[in-house]
Amino acid sequence: MTTTLEKLERLDEPILIDELSWREFKVVEQLLSRPGVRLSFLDGVLEIRRMPGKKHETVKQRISTLLDLYLEFGGIDFTPTGSVTLESETGRVKQEADLSYELGPNRELPDLVVEVVVTSGGIDKLEAYKRLQIPEVWFWENCRLRLYSLGADGYAEVDRSLVLPDLDIVLLARCINIENHLQAMREFKQAIQGS
Repeated sequence: MTTTLEKLERLDEPILIDELSWREFKVVEQLLSRPGVRLSFLDGVLEIRRMPGKKHETVKQRISTLLDLYLEFGGIDFTPTGSVTLESETGRVKQEADLSYELGPNRELPDLVVEVVVTSGGIDKLEAYKRLQIPEVWFWENCRLRLYSLGADGYAEVDRSLVLPDLDIVLLARCINIENHLQAMREFKQAIQGS
């Protein structure tokens, strides 16, 4: 069965194509460059995903809003770089985060990336970010936030952010899970201002 791009728009799981060289990937990338399709690449494996739906985008925006509030309130110099595309030909990797942040001035790469996981499967995102040397990666999955910090041996799961050590992760996760966006913002803001 042939999978067309139209069929891809109805799929929740990614399509994986393996054994591609970097050059072949770049050719395919140009051919598949169109709205609604997101491509990632790691070690010869091309991942093709449709752009996320409402659930994914709602959670992503909630995390972004709350992090922006925290960073502003804390007086932390930051640049939200959104879903910036990161790639390295020598690392044989291309990855696009759901959210990313540069913490401090004059950064070349984000210090923090956030992935909102609604579907399973695909390339190993931690391996991709390791090759890109991203200091911290957060995954939101099943109403839970998991944090990974990059060390000499790769990523290790941590309970507290190393790039934002004063951020109350339990509070953040609780507010992400509040159904009403305005209420989530108010509760988070009140908690960080009261601490």
